[in-house]
Parts: sequence; structure tokens; C-alpha cells
Amino acid sequence: MDHRLWEAQSRGLSALVRVIAPDLRGCGRSEMPPGPYSVEQHSDDLAALLDHLGIGRAIVAGLSMGGYIAFAFWRRHPDRVQALVLLDTRAEPDSPQARAGRDAAAARAQQIGTEAFAKEMLPRLLAPDSLARPRVVERVLAMMAAQPLEGIVRTLGALRDRPDSRPILPTITVPTLVMVGQQDALTPPTDAAAMVAAIPHAGQVIVPRAGHLSPLENPRAVNVALRAFLYSSVSSLSAGSGRSISPMVAR
Repeated sequence: MDHRLWEAQSRGLSALVRVIAPDLRGCGRSEMPPGPYSVEQHSDDLAALLDHLGIGRAIVAGLSMGGYIAFAFWRRHPDRVQALVLLDTRAEPDSPQARAGRDAAAARAQQIGTEAFAKEMLPRLLAPDSLARPRVVERVLAMMAAQPLEGIVRTLGALRDRPDSRPILPTITVPTLVMVGQQDALTPPTDAAAMVAAIPHAGQVIVPRAGHLSPLENPRAVNVALRAFLYSSVSSLSAGSGRSISPMVAR
């Protein structure tokens, strides 16, 4: 997907903080350098973006693959993380069966094209309530179908090869919010609870009427939780640090 996944957060939080919603390499309007891609590479891209914008530290928020990139960002650039938001993601790596499934998905996307592939993926991404809302379905399908085919294939490779992030969870010392759609079938609330139990300063929010794309499916609930997190956990840190804070969302 691309930056459009976060449109409601960009609008809803812009009066409070600066929101940066980048397109990852191979997605949206970003360039597509030669592959293969990795979550570590994506995290370094985001660090370079912060350098370009003159931002030292950021609140890093990532959904699904963005969560895997956020973990990589913590491993490689921990001094640049002001706080962390993990949405609809997990710390475990792919199992052998899931790795084979990534390869099969890449082959399927190449066989049928992005639009048909998006339609096949949709029931796994959205909650039943969201699937009954034509405007939500149309937005998600349009965004997925607009991604370059080769970018999808390389992204699936990065998902397949990501490392196990469970060992680093106890090292995450910044305020952390873990959010998950109540009906997320891909990374269910049990995955979120496991991360909360392992991260020292983590809180959890279960987003009602949402599946795997909670910021788009129930943006009001997600924005309320993010706003409360910013006020309670991050504003106090900012007041003591003398630094400005910029949140960044990674998909």
C-alpha cells in the first residue's frame, strides 16, 4: 500500500503534531531501486528521510509490514525513536509454511496482475463490517491495485525474510502503544497481547469494528487512541527534552 492508508491520521493529528507518511521504496510514488528488499533496508531509508527533513527523533508508527520495519528501525536507529506505535503486526518471523505462502503469493500476483490479486487478498485484510461498506472496499482495492507489480513481489520477499523480533522486545525502553483490530485475522489480538507482555512500557488498544487495516477501517477510534498516547506518554518526554517531536508512520 502507500501513504493513503494514513490519510485520516494525517488530517486528524495534524493540529497536534507533524505527520510524515512516506511511500516505501517500490510503493506509491517512490522509486523502485533494484531488489531484493529487506525491512532493514526500509528502516535505513526512513532514517535517511528524517535526515533529509532535519528531524533527529520521531514517534515511529508502523502497521503490519510497517511494524516489522519499526522493529528494524529500533534495532538500527534506537536513538532516533521518541516513542513507538505498533498496529496490526507481530514480532514473530514467518514460519516455513508462511514463507512458502509468500512465494506462492508473489507467483500468483505475477500470474493474475495487481487488481485481481488485490481482490483475492481483500477478505483477509478487512473485517466483515468493513467488507459490507462499499466506500472502504473501493478505497482499499484502488490503493492496492495502484502499486507496481514488481514492488509487490519485492515487498513479499522482504516480509518472507524478516528476522525474529521477539528477542528485542524487552529492550524497547520508549513509550509504546500496541493497537490491533478486534477482527484482525492476520495478526490477531493474541499477537498484540504477547508483544505488550514483553515490552516494558507498552499499552494495548483493541480497535472495534476493524480488521487488519484498523487506521482505515475505524479511523476515529485509532485517532482517539493515538491522540491520548501523544498527550499522556510523549508530551511529557518532549517537555523534558527540549526537542520537537514528529510522528512518522510506516506501512
